[in-house]
Amino acid sequence: MTETKYIFVTGGVTSSLGKGIISSSLAKLLQARGFSVTIQKLDPYINIDPGTLNPYEHGECFVTDDGAETDLDLGHYERFSNVRTSQANNVTTGRIYQAVIDKERRGDYLGSTVQVIPHITDEIKHRIMLLATKGNYDFVITEIGGTVGDIESLPYIESVRQIRWELGNRCAVIHLTLVPYLSAAGELKTKPTQHSVKLLQEQGVQPDIIVCRTERHLNPTLKSKIALFCNVSPTAVIESLDASSIYDVPIMMREEGLDVEVMKRLQVNSATEPDLTRWTEFLRKLKNPEFEVNIGLVGKYVELKDSYKSIIESFVHAGTENHCKVNLKMIQSEYITPENCVEKLEGLSGILVAPGFGNRGIEGKITAIRYARENKVPFLGICLGMQCAVIEFARNVIGFADAHSTEFDKHTTYPVIDIMEQQKKIAGLGGTMRLGAYPCRIVKESTALEVYDAELILERHRHRYEFNNKFIPEFEKKGMKFTGINPKENLVEIIELPEHPWFVGVQFHPEYRSTVAEPHPLFIHFVKAALNKGCKRVAPVL
Repeated sequence: MTETKYIFVTGGVTSSLGKGIISSSLAKLLQARGFSVTIQKLDPYINIDPGTLNPYEHGECFVTDDGAETDLDLGHYERFSNVRTSQANNVTTGRIYQAVIDKERRGDYLGSTVQVIPHITDEIKHRIMLLATKGNYDFVITEIGGTVGDIESLPYIESVRQIRWELGNRCAVIHLTLVPYLSAAGELKTKPTQHSVKLLQEQGVQPDIIVCRTERHLNPTLKSKIALFCNVSPTAVIESLDASSIYDVPIMMREEGLDVEVMKRLQVNSATEPDLTRWTEFLRKLKNPEFEVNIGLVGKYVELKDSYKSIIESFVHAGTENHCKVNLKMIQSEYITPENCVEKLEGLSGILVAPGFGNRGIEGKITAIRYARENKVPFLGICLGMQCAVIEFARNVIGFADAHSTEFDKHTTYPVIDIMEQQKKIAGLGGTMRLGAYPCRIVKESTALEVYDAELILERHRHRYEFNNKFIPEFEKKGMKFTGINPKENLVEIIELPEHPWFVGVQFHPEYRSTVAEPHPLFIHFVKAALNKGCKRVAPVL
């Protein structure tokens, strides 16, 4: 293909219908046909990025190699396509307005009155087109957050209208909407979809394809009705049934012909059918595990699973690699005490202590780590989870009774975790942390070297506090090994307890790099250690 094609994915009726999964599934199908594809998320909120947003409100913050704090949908994009994203793949209204105001202050607009149209819409269009130039992609898929009709989404819809007018058949619009089932009436209702599409049309955009999220099959009559009232071809009405796994969706979309409809609209020919051999093999193993293993995820945001989305999906990938189903027990760290920890943690074959910020639930995490260490339960600590493992070891093995992180206790006698020196003069939040991919050198004769089979690795970070190197001699004397070190700044990246069956803490976030095609080795080995601790066979021995 000589010219990049642009696909926009909008949503109607309600949020959380799965625009990110539909976008990722379409990208997977086009990629499986041999095309190069990237995906972009446009978020209508005024925050510069989701880095300071509460996980309860927005789910996890996904970090890219170049240090961008982005929407969790970028995690889906990477997990499905195995293509790394960057700052250019996530744009917010806050970033758009900031760029326009900066230009106005510099005099770039030569005294013109700065307005939503054309200045804001031009900036949005520039960000969309910029992505294509960065990678010479065949397709750029742009997901617009929120729903049609939201006031904050209007400039984005207007930008789509303008791009359609400018590019013609190089542009397609997919509208994801809800077809609810009313049990009282005993039937599916298409009116919400009709009203959603009408609202999009009122803003000057006619969708080319309508994807209908539904819990019941759409019969041909309903599809024809939606096509008639929404002004699309009957073949362009795509059914998206609720699925048991998000990884079923690319297969479902292939069966519905979503990629075929997109190529038809964009006048693109493909001589090959999508090759999803590896994907279907992954699904086969996912749905036919030989074993089950119980692993506890200890954190303070467990009520909302999206807060730990990348960790949860990493366990899906690693479990499939080990031919097992990982049963995750989500445990609220705030409620773990020395008195009830056995009740809450017994029966687990592995314990992961999750990352996070703030003091709430810290003592519960430390208690859970002590249980894992003393009872020889395989343990993985990520970021704050690693720091809590350091604090626990300092208190209960070395004997530093009030050891803590200065994040939580500025007056501790033993600040085993302390803020990075270069961070001490930085005020405020947002973009002030150690963000993005940094190198780590692994020492020989370590669990980490067995896991990675490489002496130099690259992992993503999101934190401000570090292990305090002045305490290294005391920790080593009592048996903790520091097996991963940042070669440039001599920062501790990986800790281990060699006398324990499997006890690893990492300062970075391995979950951000796990994909269907490349499950993260740290999760693979952790799940394997949990299987060795104890599991249940669910498939008959042949």
